[in-house]
Amino acid sequence: MAAGEHVASWDEVVERFGWTERRRRQLDGLAAAIEWLADAGCRRVWLNGSFVTAKDEPGDFDACWDTDGVDLGALDPVLLDLSDHRSAQKSRFVGELFPNVVETQSGLSFSEFFRNERDTSRKGIVVINLSKGDAS
Repeated sequence: MAAGEHVASWDEVVERFGWTERRRRQLDGLAAAIEWLADAGCRRVWLNGSFVTAKDEPGDFDACWDTDGVDLGALDPVLLDLSDHRSAQKSRFVGELFPNVVETQSGLSFSEFFRNERDTSRKGIVVINLSKGDAS
């Protein structure tokens, strides 16, 4: 995927990244998380990691979500639980979801951090714009 942000609808994400049973299970988890986020006022999610590559069996998905305007009290508490390597999130949603705050080691917001490879080259990420019912 070319460097930069690639905006996609939920249907486009499912069509592009749901070609195996494992990926479809991961998309089901992401859809559940997106429903919680959208209901709480979240406007977008950035999707990253091996899930947005050609890898047939990614371990999970990595995502971060826009915190602007989100009612944190309306969220499933698991979305705010970053403890134990996000094990509760992985169990519930089959992926990891970070609020788009500053990643401590890099000093970058997660949406910016996700655009960098470990070797410092730039990569692409998928942006899903949310509205009520967009993930269903």
